[in-house]
Amino acid sequence: MTSKNSQTIIRELLEHAEIQVNGPHPWDIQIHDSRFYDRVLREVELGLGESYMDGWWDCEALDEFINRVLQARLDTKVKGNWKIMLHMLRAKLFNLQSPVKAYEIGEHHYDLGNDLYQAMLDKRLNYTCAYWKDASTLDEAQEAKLDLVCRKISLEPGMKVLELGCGWGSFAKYAAEEYGAEVLGVTVSKEQVELGMELCQGLPVELRLQDYREVEGQYDAVISIGVMEHVGYKNYRTYMEVVDRTLKPGGIAFIHTIGRNDSAVSGNAWTEKYIFPNGMLPSIAQLGAAMEGLFVMEDWHNFGPDYGKTLLAWHANFEEAWPELKSDYDERFRRMWRYYLLSSAGGFRSRMSQLWQMVMTRLGDSQPNCRFT
Repeated sequence: MTSKNSQTIIRELLEHAEIQVNGPHPWDIQIHDSRFYDRVLREVELGLGESYMDGWWDCEALDEFINRVLQARLDTKVKGNWKIMLHMLRAKLFNLQSPVKAYEIGEHHYDLGNDLYQAMLDKRLNYTCAYWKDASTLDEAQEAKLDLVCRKISLEPGMKVLELGCGWGSFAKYAAEEYGAEVLGVTVSKEQVELGMELCQGLPVELRLQDYREVEGQYDAVISIGVMEHVGYKNYRTYMEVVDRTLKPGGIAFIHTIGRNDSAVSGNAWTEKYIFPNGMLPSIAQLGAAMEGLFVMEDWHNFGPDYGKTLLAWHANFEEAWPELKSDYDERFRRMWRYYLLSSAGGFRSRMSQLWQMVMTRLGDSQPNCRFT
């Protein structure tokens, strides 16, 4: 039986974020099951997400609800139980992103089904933040992002690029078609390789099912667009050493990643369990320490608010496509995916999550003549 105390505590906490239980505003939470209160107090973010998946509560503007929760720092006011502590301890004791575990994320998330991602994403299948500065549609914003990357690495015809974490080959295809580059991309998703090679047919592009640590050779530019979130804090230095090993003298390194404002050694418990196994977001301090002695930071660009807009566009596409998708995915998956997309959008709106693009060169190299915006 739910104690009155837990309900009172949750209601008082939400009031700090100007959120009412069963209130009239779009960001107010509508409770369908009174067990919600005890569950959230016990399990914090894991309990909040799982109870939404189970239909215990709803919210018309879920993204704004999460934004208000995070801006009020309610996540720091509720301490988790042993499950949360065990999650953090596990991340400290073990390398959750080791080579032997590298393919788990591909199998769990990226191999869910190309039909899902083709319905949700832009026509080029970019599964990373778009650049909305001068764009009005998702397709335009994603092409603007790809072109921004090409300009930041001073891409020219004939250059060889290594892409660590290539997705379905959206960058590789664009760089080959628009800039005449030759691209090798690696990913841990067999579904991405299969469809990506089909989409890149006839171009100087090779996509491989391979862990980033196994790549050999040297390239004019080494980039990653949305892979650092899977590298893990125990491997940031290893990642930088791989880039150093595979980058030609005078070459340019580039990273596009979600980041967090403080250093942590584990990710969100709900997100890791249901969306990105073994995932975690890096901080400036962690990335800075990893590159120290190897690279010069030429540019660090933050356009985190653009990711909120990107996630809302993905959510709109997902909901529109649901009538065709629901034969392969159940209602609990729909609620899980909706929570993933909208809670992430709320995280960027609150400025607790950032989107960084970093351009790096080796110590002693001349500063490149890049366009950084």
